Amino acid sequence: MIRGLLPLLLLGAGLLPAAAQTAPPPRGADKVPETLRPWLGAWDLELSDAPRGCTVTLGAEPAGEARELRFPATCRRALPILDKAVAWGLSPGGRPRLLDAGGKELVGFPSGSREAGLDGRGVDGKTYRLLSKAHPRIASARQQDPVAAARRPTAIDPATALAPASLPGRYVLMRQVNREACRLVLSAAPTSTDGRAPAAFDGACEDVGLTIFDPAGWRYEGGRLTLFARRGHLVELVFENGQWRKDPAVGAPLLMRKLAP
Repeated sequence: MIRGLLPLLLLGAGLLPAAAQTAPPPRGADKVPETLRPWLGAWDLELSDAPRGCTVTLGAEPAGEARELRFPATCRRALPILDKAVAWGLSPGGRPRLLDAGGKELVGFPSGSREAGLDGRGVDGKTYRLLSKAHPRIASARQQDPVAAARRPTAIDPATALAPASLPGRYVLMRQVNREACRLVLSAAPTSTDGRAPAAFDGACEDVGLTIFDPAGWRYEGGRLTLFARRGHLVELVFENGQWRKDPAVGAPLLMRKLAP
């Protein structure tokens, strides 16, 4: 859930189980109506029929007749419907909905629960799911479908994994197959005690998400290639069909293919 790019490619991992963590009240929560307070905070907004998602924050700050909606700018690429989303409010049924600048509903969530997740449909005709980061995800039959399976890390057989010595070199980074976005160099010599080696763009990179991520190091272990951002985030990739792909396949796509020497 870059485990978004970047940072939408990334997902943070807490040190305590979700059920044991107590999130602080969102800023300004004491100044909003009681009906809004249960919905304040960070949520995962996911496109139900594709492995794409982004973290959105239902804020307490006023935004016209509604409340402020916040998310990283790169979310507009992962979920284009967010390009017009600026606020949120409650439907007549008391459930959150995402709104444009004129107060028009872009996505409503008429079914589900705050604890298990909400389901809805956007004005683009696509179905979306809203999952609160304040609650552990509840297993259900829905989570056994192919889309849910794609969000789980891929099992790797170390016996069939590429040899570590074959990885250093120049790579093409892609959002779509055979469509180059940037180039990346993985250096050979580890420079840290945890086995990381340097990584850096080869020339300029015009992809906004990758530029924000700014890869600075890499590590290979158990058939999984990890790219480390300069600010500490990371994304993992697995080798399939002659190229590397982000794993799990959540958020904006990322592919990587090695160039010939």
